[in-house]
Amino acid sequence: MAEVRPRTHLLIFFLGAFLCFFSGKSSSWLINEEDNGASMVQTRRGSTGSCDLSVGKWVSDQTYPLYDSNCPYLSTAVTCQRNGRPDSNYEKWRWKPNGCSLPRFNALKFLAKMRRKRIMLVGDSIMRNQWESLVCLVQGVIPTGHKKVTYNGPSMAFHALDFETTIEFSWAPLLVVLNKGPDNKRILHLDSIEENARFWRGVDVLVFDSAHWWTHSDQWSSWDYYMEGKSLYKTMNPMLAYQKGLTTWAKWIELNLDPRQTRVIFRSMSPRHNRDNGWKCYNQKTPLAFFSHPHVPQQLLVLKGVLRRMRYPVYLHDITTMSAFRRDGHPSVYRRALDQEEKQHPQSFSSDCSHWCLPGVPDIWNEMLSALL
Repeated sequence: MAEVRPRTHLLIFFLGAFLCFFSGKSSSWLINEEDNGASMVQTRRGSTGSCDLSVGKWVSDQTYPLYDSNCPYLSTAVTCQRNGRPDSNYEKWRWKPNGCSLPRFNALKFLAKMRRKRIMLVGDSIMRNQWESLVCLVQGVIPTGHKKVTYNGPSMAFHALDFETTIEFSWAPLLVVLNKGPDNKRILHLDSIEENARFWRGVDVLVFDSAHWWTHSDQWSSWDYYMEGKSLYKTMNPMLAYQKGLTTWAKWIELNLDPRQTRVIFRSMSPRHNRDNGWKCYNQKTPLAFFSHPHVPQQLLVLKGVLRRMRYPVYLHDITTMSAFRRDGHPSVYRRALDQEEKQHPQSFSSDCSHWCLPGVPDIWNEMLSALL
């Protein structure tokens, strides 16, 4: 194979980023939680001959999963097998993009690519879900004593010592700052981000997500007021607030990072299969076969709009399409071990249809992430 010179490589990188983001074409799906089936919205990205990893189908593959549920870095809430889930077929699916193949995750190759580098996943608990998956995918090839995890408040880092590689998670579900104000009122600062962003400097690969917390109902909202400049607002259209928050994030990226040093990826929202207190995902054992009823996900439209206006090359990692099929992949009631009484009547207890069992769907997100890198 001919050698690719550094300047040519850089040109290819920027050209690819330009085509991805400024063509205004991408592919994505979203669950309509008010319907019995999955709903979809789809637009296309790329020209003839290109491969869009986000469009394809799930195929059964008995060689999966790529690690087992005894991985020591998994949190209890996602260890569905250890929590008593009776089936395991949800672990045995791989994603097959249309017109191309998604390489199987190779831990040693990934660590070699990330040698002497920091990769940081920034976002909410579903991003932590993905961080745990990525750590479990790589940790099995690293001998005991050559790896460790360190904690810094709500953030954490896995260190592959021989590779001088760190895989980090930084808690920032809204990206912008949420603080306590007078009378303990919670204030979401739509134009303030530095308190969170100070942790993002010096990182080689940044992967962001932010969507779910912006659309929580009033009962579950994390703030009492919005603040922009010196103005305080009790109410605001959630999508307008989301756009303002993402715009603050975009400005920080462009003012503080250098694309020659830091690769930036924004992962699209993980679909939730909630309906009737979460029972839409209970006892589901196979991926959905099809989608029905068009639905436009406003969060994704807002995100794409912000990314299109950016000069900094940011790759949109679209996992919404593929994950919308996977109603079977959530913890449901198996977010913890059930006692005998609960096993008799599991429908009487709350169900998690937002996060994902591990091993499971986020492992394939990380196969896509590895391919992007």
